[in-house]
Amino acid sequence: MELQYFGANTIKIATKKATITIDDNLAELGAKSVTKAGDISLFTGAHGVLPVESKIVVDQPGEYEVSDISIQGIPARSHLDEEGKLSATIYKLLIDDVRVAVIGHIYPALSSSQLEALGTIDVLIIPVGGNGYTLDPVGALKLVKDIEPKLIIPTHFEDTSLNYPVPQQPLTEAIKVLAMEPRETTAKLKLKAADLGEGTQLVILER
Repeated sequence: MELQYFGANTIKIATKKATITIDDNLAELGAKSVTKAGDISLFTGAHGVLPVESKIVVDQPGEYEVSDISIQGIPARSHLDEEGKLSATIYKLLIDDVRVAVIGHIYPALSSSQLEALGTIDVLIIPVGGNGYTLDPVGALKLVKDIEPKLIIPTHFEDTSLNYPVPQQPLTEAIKVLAMEPRETTAKLKLKAADLGEGTQLVILER
């Protein structure tokens, strides 16, 4: 599979059979939507109307099977939710034997049942921009320690080309808090299960 980052929380994951577009709210931030007709569209929280027709839009907990991709939506507390409310969704994807977790704007504490539902994770896609808009680097680090992925891909950091309602912290701050040197920085990450080593590594996706 191939992963590409488009800013905010928006990532595309392409396989031979399908393309998944995650959290494409770019039009709300002054950029152009990257969702194409026939994409599988995932949203971890509230979202607007997409300009094209997706193969399927998944924006709530549940189990889905589309184009040989297994999607499990796990209810989670949004970073703005009061305790006990679960208005966000975490996703666990199984794509070509690689287990991917997609973390949106959630409160940085997962229950034992949520962690059990996630299970073993190979790739963790996680926002780091903070400032009340999403997870900050400290919250992201807590979830990294709880989930113990093999690969971390940070999203939702400072980007002057997007009109964030709240300024986001720079990626350099997240890297400092995570205390990890990036394994690589690339515009497109081609990944298969055999590429995943031991321990946790950081990969930066450039726009």
